[in-house]
Order: sequence, then structure tokens, then C-alpha cells
Amino acid sequence: SCPRAATLPTNARARHTMAQTSGVKVQDIKDITRIERIGAHSHIRGLGLDDALEARLVSQGMVGQANARKAAGVILQMIRDGKIAGRAVLIAGQPGTGKTAIAMGMSQALGTDTPFTTIAASEIFSLEMNKTEALTQAFRRSIGVRIKEETEIIEGEVVEIEIDRPTAGAAATAGKTGKLTLKTTEMETVYDLGQKMIDSLTKEKVQSGDVITIDKATGRISVLGRSFARSRDYDAMGASTKFVQCPEGELQKRKEVVHVVSLHEVDVINSRTQGFLALFSGDTGEIKSEVREQIDQKVAEWREEGKAEIVPGVLFIDEVHMLDIECFSFLNRALESDLAPILVVATNRGITRIRGTNYKSPHGIPIDLLDRLLIISTVPYTDKEVKQILRIRCEEEDVEMSDDALALLTKVGMETSLRYAIHMIIAAALVCAKRKGSEVEVEDIKRVYTLFVDVKRSTQFLTEYQNEFMFNEIVPADADMHDAHV
Repeated sequence: SCPRAATLPTNARARHTMAQTSGVKVQDIKDITRIERIGAHSHIRGLGLDDALEARLVSQGMVGQANARKAAGVILQMIRDGKIAGRAVLIAGQPGTGKTAIAMGMSQALGTDTPFTTIAASEIFSLEMNKTEALTQAFRRSIGVRIKEETEIIEGEVVEIEIDRPTAGAAATAGKTGKLTLKTTEMETVYDLGQKMIDSLTKEKVQSGDVITIDKATGRISVLGRSFARSRDYDAMGASTKFVQCPEGELQKRKEVVHVVSLHEVDVINSRTQGFLALFSGDTGEIKSEVREQIDQKVAEWREEGKAEIVPGVLFIDEVHMLDIECFSFLNRALESDLAPILVVATNRGITRIRGTNYKSPHGIPIDLLDRLLIISTVPYTDKEVKQILRIRCEEEDVEMSDDALALLTKVGMETSLRYAIHMIIAAALVCAKRKGSEVEVEDIKRVYTLFVDVKRSTQFLTEYQNEFMFNEIVPADADMHDAHV
């Protein structure tokens, strides 16, 4: 489904066939352009720092934690420079103080070109591979290789798209056909379209006046924007409309394309007989160290030749206290590698036992690894900050709430937990909708507060009625110890 070469003189018209691969049935794929899901940190857009790395009071969804965000901003600058490998950062603080939010803010600020891998420490133990292999794969996912290569593309402004759909009585195998007219400032060409190219054009919502590129090797279509010539069209204007110049010269040209792939993807492609299909099957299994060594050598050669460069990314391990002593020993060694990403770990534990040993340590992390970490502390939010966070979450979840209700919800958040207060927002909105109200009022918050208990009230209930439950472990002072053991 790729266009053939077309080197044509000025204003000449030629006809080329974008051949459709015969005998291959392309499955219909539903185009889901946007999935409307609201996550716990979907309101985070970045770290909310200015150019001097000073934390703004409220910015990009981040509230409070000024010192922690400044520290994360310094780490971010270190990642962007890409000169230092193997540094590790620990974000430590009480539950509900925004540790994961800071990591998500770093991810958003880095953008899509810098690999950012997020895992929970407990994932390591549930995979069908050994722990060190799982950690190695996570490390390699977090290191990008920016590969430069030249490719032939067709670039031009769409003049006209004609699609001929088969008539009702036509054979079921008869696909759509059509013509695409592209132009530059010097030439214009007509291409015949096959079914696959028509589907690609439809998927990208290409219309006349768009400036597009077609990769000749893959047939992939990219819309660069609208032509300036169409800037006065009534239907071309929109908040996100990007205008570009009509391309100059010939339609076909050679262009340097930059791909960013992770080292893990390169490992998978080179370690399996089915090649890149292993990426889709998900069953990558354990990858031999010899394969990785060869890939590292090849990447080193590409770097010397100027064909590729390393993009050190970030590996974020949440709930890091769930790792055991073997994993911590591996991390010590892995951080000394030249191809190590920036490691960011988070924990809400105090002095606790290191898994796999009988020793206690701060945050459940061995002292030798703690010595390698830059530690960022988060502090509990003030009532003003809790109120601001709840207001941002109300906007994110599209919930109208009165000032009195927000004040009450803030009080609930301070006395119970911020997470409990955030969970109450959508529940209160549903209660409000049930009584056909337009905005959440104090009575809705009170109703939800009685329906759903927080941890403190649940604990109090269990303490009072613990004898009614199975396997209770709280033994009354006057109880016979023999009965308790039984």
C-alpha cells in the first residue's frame, strides 16, 4: 500500500497506483480516538516549576510540597542533560502526601521522547521469571536509543480526495477505490488509492487543505497541519488548528527520521525467532545475557558512528519496601552500569524490617543502598492545600460543589485522610444527581459520610465488636490466655 516513485516536471500530472497487498485480509479496527477515564493522578500536567526551578503555589495540577518539587526539578534537569547515569532518588513521606504525584509530574515534564517506566515493587514477584531478570527488563525499558535514518517520503498539500465506494450489488470482495491529488509549490500529482490507504486517510481524518506526509516504506500517513492558503476557511479554524506552509520543491524527498526505541524492545526483537511480533504477544520470557551484550556492543558502535545516541530515562519503583534483600543487592550493582537510567523509588514506611532478613532499617531499605540515594521528603498538606487539591479534583471530575460543601469536605480530609475526601467527591455528585440538584451541597457530603466509613471509624467499630468477627487477635486483659491461643 505504498506509493511508487514519482519525479515529475512542473505542473505535470501523473498517475500512480498505491497497490493494495493482495490476499491479505485486513481486520476492521475500531478507531477509539479518546478514552475518557479519570485516574488518581490524571490532573497532573507537570511539576509546576518556573524557569528558575522555583515551585509555583498552584500550577500544572500540583499543590504545596514546594521543597520536594524543587528537588524533583533539579533531578529533572539532570535527566534532561543526560550526562549522569545511575543516580537514584528516594521520595519518602507519609501516605497521601503526593509522592506518586511528584513522580507523575516528572514523567509529564519529560515528555514522550524520554522513556519513563513505572512499576510497583510487588510486580517483581508475580512474573513468570526470576526477580533479577524482571528488574533488568525494567531497567532496559527505561533506556532509550534515538536512531537516525534516512527514508523516502511524499510530502504535499491535499488538493482533493475522491473515494468511489462499491455499489450495493457489487461483490463482497470489492473494496473502495479512489484518487488523491497532492501538490507542492512547483508540482501536482494524482495517485490512485487502494483500500488500505483509504482506511489510513479516513483514520487520520485527512481533508483537502491538509499538509500530509506519506512514508513510502510503510505507507504511514502523518498530518502536519492545515495549509496557510486555507486559513480563511470557516471550517478550518479551531483552538488546536496548526497552520503550515505548502511544501516546496518535488513531492518525493529524502528525509532524516528519528526513532526512539527502548533497549528492551531491541532485546526482544533480537532474542526471538518471531522478531518484532514478540512485542505484541507479550510473552518475552527471559532474555539471554549474550544477546544483551551483543546489543550493547552494537549500540556503542552506532554511537561512535553518529547513527544513534542514548536517551537515559527514568525507572520509578513505587512501594520499594516490598523488594527483598536480593533485589536491593541487584540494584546496588545495576546502578554502577554505564547504561543505567535515573532510578526514582518511593515508600511510605518508617523504620521497618528489610524483606528477606531479620534486620530493621529506615524505610525498609538496606543502609548501603540508602547511602547511594538522594532523599526527597514530603510533608503533610495544610488545610489550605487540601482545599485547593479538592477543588482541582472537582474540576477534573466535572463536579460542581458549593463553597460550604468544599469547606466541609476539607475538614473531613484533614480529620480522616485526603484520599478518603477525594473518593467522596464523585459519590457526593451521584447523591446530588439523585435528588436532581445542580451542585453538591453540605447535605450530600453528610449523606456520603454516613454511607461510607473511613479507616478511623472502621477501626473503632472493629475494636468495639471484635468478638463478633472471626480470627480476632485483640485479647481482653481479663481473658484466659489458654482460650485465646485456642
